[in-house]
Amino acid sequence: MRNLDVSEAIDQSPFGRFQWMVVALCGTLLVVDGYDVFVAGTVLPTLIAEWGLTKPQAGALQAWALFGMMFGALILGPMADRIGRKKGVAISFVLFTTATVLTGFATSPEQFKIFRFIAGLGCGGLMPNAVALMNEYAPKRLRGTMVALMFSGYSVGGMVAAGLGVGLIPSFGWQPMFFVAAVPLLLLPLVLWKLPESLGFLIRQGKQDEARRIFAKINPSIQLAADDRLVFSETKGASASVAELFRHGRTLRTLMLWLSFFCCLLLVYLLSSWLPKVLQEAGYAERASLLSLFSLNFGGMAGAIAGGWLGDRFGLPKVVVAFFAAAGASIALIGFNPAPTVLFLLVFVAGATTIGTQILLYASVAQLYNLSVRSTGLGWASGVGRIGAIVGPTFGGVLLARELPLEQNFLLFAIPAAVSALAMLVFALANGRARDTARLAAA
Repeated sequence: MRNLDVSEAIDQSPFGRFQWMVVALCGTLLVVDGYDVFVAGTVLPTLIAEWGLTKPQAGALQAWALFGMMFGALILGPMADRIGRKKGVAISFVLFTTATVLTGFATSPEQFKIFRFIAGLGCGGLMPNAVALMNEYAPKRLRGTMVALMFSGYSVGGMVAAGLGVGLIPSFGWQPMFFVAAVPLLLLPLVLWKLPESLGFLIRQGKQDEARRIFAKINPSIQLAADDRLVFSETKGASASVAELFRHGRTLRTLMLWLSFFCCLLLVYLLSSWLPKVLQEAGYAERASLLSLFSLNFGGMAGAIAGGWLGDRFGLPKVVVAFFAAAGASIALIGFNPAPTVLFLLVFVAGATTIGTQILLYASVAQLYNLSVRSTGLGWASGVGRIGAIVGPTFGGVLLARELPLEQNFLLFAIPAAVSALAMLVFALANGRARDTARLAAA
């Protein structure tokens, strides 16, 4: 009889067809998630005109989905550590797709808020669970790249929302933008059939037979004897509690990640909610303003993939610091009302270094915590980030109502990027000290 450490075996195995299937399924789910998040920004100018909303009211309207995301991350993330990540993903997916379809039937701001809140619960739960699942099935040498590749689906969803908005809203109004969400529900049987459960969860639950079947698909070359047992070394001595996130010298790093999440999501949702409207008021045409949202998400996809690749080679914290610095510069420059070509380039860079960096932050959290508290760590980081996401659209609405010059608005928008860069610099230094301490203890 032998104990086979699954995490070590995955690290030493080739990245095969089974893991690519996990990337594809989780990435597809995040396309739908990203669509749901960014669709609100595409319809906001129309809602302001149709319902006679002020800018602060419109910002508050956007915030209801983000309230839901915060609670979804805090509730469904930790819950998945107890019921399994596959169930957590499926519950979240059904919740937000159904509520998004119902949003299209809203006839008042109050109804819109309720449906968006419910949709937000599902979106907030899906993200940390999908990241944790992908992080578990990816070998350490490719983890940042694979998580980022999967998460690029989130930006693809935003691009789909912007592209459909250009075609649908002028001709058919805002409602069909939400009805479209009924189509992805057809994916649910495929998700239930093909998406694997977390190996670590199955092992903790004593479900060795199911874990062995999944492990055989990851590395068929490893032959298991009848009395061999699969183990996950990361699961020893930890509990799925918030207090665990602050143990083992992780307090400063946890707090810096939370601050970075707060500022990063503030920026993501500030830009995704208000960028089309601000650009329309600055004199850009409706089509150009909606295409800016496409450029933002295209940049997010490119930034996530490039950042994951760079992170695997140079370390995620260094890459994240550099990305946040670039985010601050590009956002500030947007305010100087550049020519459309330069504008789209700056928006692309802003998307790459905010949406893309959000994905790198999730990967950073997944690498900081061990398996048994990973969903809890991701859920709480995401939940704290959602507070920033709530603040973003609301802050944008209040700020824009003051009618400051465009360049002043975008200079203020750039401040959270600078704060995030400093926070991740502190995180990188603390991470380096922790590695040095661990090496000295092992010597």
